[in-house]
Amino acid sequence: MDKREIYLAGGCFWGTEAYMKRLPGVLATEVGYANSAASEPTYEEVCSGETGAAEAVRVVYDADVIPLPLLLKAYLRTIDPFSLNRQGNDRGTQYRTGIYWTDPADEVAVASALVSVERTAAKAPRVEYGPLKNFYPAEAYHQDYLGRNPFGYCHVNLADARAFAAEHAADFGCA
Repeated sequence: MDKREIYLAGGCFWGTEAYMKRLPGVLATEVGYANSAASEPTYEEVCSGETGAAEAVRVVYDADVIPLPLLLKAYLRTIDPFSLNRQGNDRGTQYRTGIYWTDPADEVAVASALVSVERTAAKAPRVEYGPLKNFYPAEAYHQDYLGRNPFGYCHVNLADARAFAAEHAADFGCA
């Protein structure tokens, strides 16, 4: 097993987490606040916009099953990559999109995924990307929120995770 991690900000972290959990090879998820100027920020502090944090999901995955380029392809289906500080009905800097890595080798795959988006659409995506500065887990009531509240608000089409897995079945490694 090639256990890796990446941090994805896709607007509200509930939907991003729920989608990622449905993909083969994703081992664990945790919602939280990425790249905050404040230590241990609360949800209320993040929503104030003063921390600079993004709602993000720590995604632990088996790269032998779901390589990073495939994981990023799935992530990019869940967001509007051209929207700044907004996804669905969620607005504010905490809802910006972003991809943050802890392994410098991941930069190439991230940059490649974003260049592909730009070439396809003939315009630059507004997805922030770079090394993770910090990550603080969100409060317990945010963890697996949509698993516990299946009718909670979510701008992400969660059924698409199953469609994505079916469309890319040949691209997934053996579990």
